[in-house]
Amino acid sequence: MKIESTIDHTLLKPVATSEQIKVLCEEAKKFQFATVCVNPCQVKLASEQLKDCDVKVCTVIGFPLGASQSAVKAFEAKQAIACGAGEIDMVINVGAIKDKNWTLVQSDIKAVKDACGEIPLKVILETCFLDNDEIIKACELSVEANAQFVKTSTGFGTAGATVEHVKLMKKTVGTKALVKASGGIRDAQSAQTMIEAGASRLGTSAGVAIANNATSHESY
Repeated sequence: MKIESTIDHTLLKPVATSEQIKVLCEEAKKFQFATVCVNPCQVKLASEQLKDCDVKVCTVIGFPLGASQSAVKAFEAKQAIACGAGEIDMVINVGAIKDKNWTLVQSDIKAVKDACGEIPLKVILETCFLDNDEIIKACELSVEANAQFVKTSTGFGTAGATVEHVKLMKKTVGTKALVKASGGIRDAQSAQTMIEAGASRLGTSAGVAIANNATSHESY
């Protein structure tokens, strides 16, 4: 498996312009990344740019805090899919996790999953704010809600992906879901380390640098 095929080529800055999104899409086509990951307002533009290739458009729901109401998250997901999103990343309700309100955590995920239908859903845990027991429980609830992925981070928290958290998440979900590592992955070596730890997908704004740095390797 080539490392490029694991990358969600990401631009989620609030100041991202239309021209930058177009460049992001051209880079994704050149390197055959898995997706481009953009804010919901830019999904339609990205979809238009990628309509003649296999690169999907991914977007983020309830981003970056996860504190929107479940109905709002579900509506946002539906709107994004209608605009061309082929994958959805949602931020889990972190406050509900800290409250140990597991019913709300699961119903929040399920609301978005129901809105997604067959579209793959990735649940962002924001692991920098959670202890290991909370990470395990959040992974278990994501699997129960039929999410396809659990994801480490938004990239807007106090820290990004760590090897320890990726390993813990992979151990918890087993074969029932996949793991996406995101945050702080800026070169081919760190990307490879996350893949070896159990990640099947990488969220990074450094996709081009990673791909260029990995050209001497046939696959990872």
